[in-house]
Amino acid sequence: MVNLSNNIALSDKTKDINNVYYIEKKTKIKRNISEIKDWLVTYIAQLLEITPDEIEIDIPFDGYSLDSAAAVGLSGDLEEWLGCEFEPTLLYDYPTIETLAKYLAEEGQIQK
Repeated sequence: MVNLSNNIALSDKTKDINNVYYIEKKTKIKRNISEIKDWLVTYIAQLLEITPDEIEIDIPFDGYSLDSAAAVGLSGDLEEWLGCEFEPTLLYDYPTIETLAKYLAEEGQIQK
């Protein structure tokens, strides 16, 4: 049996896509407070199947009836988006969109 995979050359376009993906995964992009708030509002609105304008940034996360599984999912997706790792208690330490976004924008986006 002949291994043909070694004989296939990647197109320049494929190489470019792979390079961009690699750079995005390795480059830490610092997000500002507005971007973080928007992301959190959109995420929670989608999770609850409501419109983003129904989300208030000063209401605690538990006011939206987020269970622990939803909180863990939110934290994991936020870590992925920001390229950082957080303590498991992050949403309890900063219990609103406003306080969490402020913390993350000012000092929380440090890779661990």
